[in-house]
Amino acid sequence: MVVIRLARGGSKKRPFFNIVAAEKRNRRDGRFLERVGFYNPVASGQAESLRVAFDRVEHWVSHGAQVSPTVERLFREAKSKAAPAA
Repeated sequence: MVVIRLARGGSKKRPFFNIVAAEKRNRRDGRFLERVGFYNPVASGQAESLRVAFDRVEHWVSHGAQVSPTVERLFREAKSKAAPAA
């Protein structure tokens, strides 16, 4: 089964997460099928903290991928921030 989840990168005390579509059996930071975005929880100033390719997420979900609870929360926050601007 394919799951859309976070893969941790960055250094010690400076986390950086890639949002990836990966096989559920693979390790968290291991092999993945496609990178669909990133999340930087320690972004400051003008740095971008979240970027998601929602068209690719919809593609994977339409092909049966499941979204992890944390990534689902990040998607909700991103959509709520984008809605007032439009």
